[in-house]
Amino acid sequence: MVLSLSGRVKLEVRRLRRSTRDAGLAVRCQMILHAAKGRTMQAIADALGCSRSWVVRVVSRFREHGVLGLMDRREDNGTRKVDEDFLARLYEVVAGQPSDYGYARPTWTRELLVAVMAQLTGVRVHVGTMSRALKQIGARRGRPRPTVRCPWPKCKKNRRLQALRSLAAKPKRGEVVVYADEVDVHLNPKIGLDWMNRGQQKEVVTPGQNQKRYLAGALDATTGRLTCVEGTKKNSSLFVVLLRALVDAYPKARRIHVILDNYRIHHSQMTAVALAHFGQRIRLQFLPPYCPNDNRIERVWQDLHAEVTRNHQCKSINDLMDEVWAYLRYRNRGMNIKTKRLAA
Repeated sequence: MVLSLSGRVKLEVRRLRRSTRDAGLAVRCQMILHAAKGRTMQAIADALGCSRSWVVRVVSRFREHGVLGLMDRREDNGTRKVDEDFLARLYEVVAGQPSDYGYARPTWTRELLVAVMAQLTGVRVHVGTMSRALKQIGARRGRPRPTVRCPWPKCKKNRRLQALRSLAAKPKRGEVVVYADEVDVHLNPKIGLDWMNRGQQKEVVTPGQNQKRYLAGALDATTGRLTCVEGTKKNSSLFVVLLRALVDAYPKARRIHVILDNYRIHHSQMTAVALAHFGQRIRLQFLPPYCPNDNRIERVWQDLHAEVTRNHQCKSINDLMDEVWAYLRYRNRGMNIKTKRLAA
């Protein structure tokens, strides 16, 4: 299939290729210019990295309609199916579950999304189009986070959380508010995502026999100051040592409010005796059950795992704890605060 073009037509095609922002149109112009040089359809396809059938269709349309045959004809397809309303409804559907729409399957598939959107909007799209629509709304395939629902009534839970947030936002004069929690540190490393070269998989050497240490920490709600203690067991003794460390860390505080979860060591008899010993200086403020996201120190522990314990290469628990404490000191150094290493 040979094209014979006049100099005027060649110039028009070249100008169109240079001026257009449509990559597809630019490629179609190149096909015509190659064909005008007498190259075969297969040679053009190999040069441009496309299929021979596409080259044949483009050249045929050009022979029939001239330069107008190079234009994208999809603008005549009618109203777009995937418009803003379709994407907004798709966003709502993905946020829910198939059971919300009468399907027993617990997870979404693209085919199921196509069927549900057809029922809701009357618009049926191809599975490939659904993939592009999901990309447009920023949807991704991820691993859901397991959680336990709070047994409290929603109104009671919200009232309690709002009271604790107000307490942390505006402490009274002479009072301090901290968020407290414990974290496990394992010698067997937590395995996390990492960048790797294609065809390679990094290895994380594990010591085999696991060992554990525990940290109890308190995060100042105002300054971000972190007070931590270390222990070999996560028990009431570890928590009492943390309370003693808070008293020493805030010698001028009239009262220290400790916001924390309902773990059993926070309610133990040893803890009650320690609180009585400290008088009114420490007051425990309990979160509603199963509300870890409202304990701000949880983010500190997440950062600790990301910076130190995940995929670590330490051979002994002492080496690992040295790195843990180095990170905690580095974190507090940014606020010109010292963290003391205390043993329970």
